[in-house]
Amino acid sequence: MKIALLGYGKMGQIIERFALERGHEIVLKISIDNTADLTTANLSKADIAIDFSAPDAALSNIYACFDANLPVVVGTTGWYGELQQVKNDCLSRNNTLLYGSNFSIGVNLFFHISKMMAKLMNDFPAYEVQVEEIHHTQKLDSPSGTAMTLAEEIIEQLDRKDEWVNELVGTPFEDVVKKEQLLIESHRIENVPGTHTVLYSSEVDEIELKHTAHNRSGFALGAVVAAEWLNNKQGFYNIADIFNFK
Repeated sequence: MKIALLGYGKMGQIIERFALERGHEIVLKISIDNTADLTTANLSKADIAIDFSAPDAALSNIYACFDANLPVVVGTTGWYGELQQVKNDCLSRNNTLLYGSNFSIGVNLFFHISKMMAKLMNDFPAYEVQVEEIHHTQKLDSPSGTAMTLAEEIIEQLDRKDEWVNELVGTPFEDVVKKEQLLIESHRIENVPGTHTVLYSSEVDEIELKHTAHNRSGFALGAVVAAEWLNNKQGFYNIADIFNFK
């Protein structure tokens, strides 16, 4: 495939390496230094785009791809407040998009295990649950999209939880977490690619589910695999659609 990389920071460069190793060609690389090159004409040179940019750039990148009728894989998070509108626009314009809060194969297995655990825990209200996430200090959004996905899937399974709230550790947090709320505790520490933990605690014991990323390679390889899966498809997809979990 001919790939347009929208976002050419650390992640974009690792994605490029995996794409080239798998026989693909990079025909466009967009960074903060050449945003003027994000044109319909340039995008039309590609078969598919992969976006790992920034939350404030993701929406404009998505719509640029729509205008060019170019399928796009979106790994950027922080724009999900507009998710339904983007989905509506994608489908109404016969465009193609696949998004995900995390493209790592291990994390998607972790999502599935966490969802099954939450379903089991619905019958055991003595256990309180919370999500913790740790990322590098350059991460712009809080909580992480991965933590949000974990929390939302837990809430879907637990009758006793209605919504999540986020505490970014080290900043003022004055909310009192209500019983029906699920706390996401976010930490920002230098040189941490991403660690996510789901904790179930009772008076007598604690159960911990944890995923630790050693580097960014799993995210990057997953994005290339997602682009390969999306090629020649049309519609609006989530990364979970790639995995055939029973």
